Amino acid sequence: MALNDKSHPEYQYLNLLQDILDNGQWKISHSTGVKLKSVFGRQIRFDLSKGFPLLTTKKVFIRGIIHELIWFLSGSSNIKYLVENNVHIWDEWAYKKYQWATDEGKVQKLAYDEFLQKIQSDKKFLARWGELGPVYGVQWRRWPAGGKKTVDQLGWAIEKIKKYPQKKHYVISAWNAGCIYEMSGSHSASMVIAPCHTMYHINITGDKLSLLLYQRSADMFLGVPFNIASYALLTLMLAQVTGYRPGDFIHTFGDAHIYENHFDQVKEQLSRIPRHFPVMKIDPSIRKIDDFRFEHFSVEGYDPYPPIKGEITVVGGF
Repeated sequence: MALNDKSHPEYQYLNLLQDILDNGQWKISHSTGVKLKSVFGRQIRFDLSKGFPLLTTKKVFIRGIIHELIWFLSGSSNIKYLVENNVHIWDEWAYKKYQWATDEGKVQKLAYDEFLQKIQSDKKFLARWGELGPVYGVQWRRWPAGGKKTVDQLGWAIEKIKKYPQKKHYVISAWNAGCIYEMSGSHSASMVIAPCHTMYHINITGDKLSLLLYQRSADMFLGVPFNIASYALLTLMLAQVTGYRPGDFIHTFGDAHIYENHFDQVKEQLSRIPRHFPVMKIDPSIRKIDDFRFEHFSVEGYDPYPPIKGEITVVGGF
């Protein structure tokens, strides 16, 4: 059922889309040449006691979101888990890494379709070319700290929250300058893309756990619906494993933008009236962050409008 009520929390997202269309400044993506409109410095928030913020004005790929988050939490740098679960949202970034090697004369050139076929059929090829470098999950769970030492930022925060919930330094960062190509100077040592969702801050107030995300670069049409649902789900999971009730998910944006080739799709989405948010059910028996599996999650009452297709803009590199 559609809700013609401007207090619906999804209007925060829709209003930001309209803000960008109306007030955004024109820019050009330096690595693709695609034009975009952009605003800088915005914030939206969702009270997770009032439903799970899975956008309803277009269908969002929740299966992919859950699998991607499990993959992040595993600390892996390889898309093997995603490929095996038929989730292909990171395939183009693996291909970008392969193209770097092609440009350096290290491997033979493959068209994207040929590359996809090989990562799905050849386990040795997937093990080698499914590698993305030290991306989100690596930084969260295995932050390179010199030599062979790594830091499990998220694991540390979870255990500390249980003992010292009042502390204010539970910040997990994916932004590691030494792993970003322009600063590391090495394709082989760098992550395939500088982190867009850059860091998050976990807070305990009373009996509730809240999470604030800072996202430096936000593809509002394609990426942000994923990011909202992913970090809202992470907030629910962290609340469960630390023994708190879910509080708010707060999403802070740096550069929030819409690519020119998404304008028509955005206008179609803006014509739709939000419906009730669904409920995310999580198996209550899971008490450790590393024990979550796909089957522990179910979404109830999700009644979205049909999906709206849009071409991804694969940026990154310097």
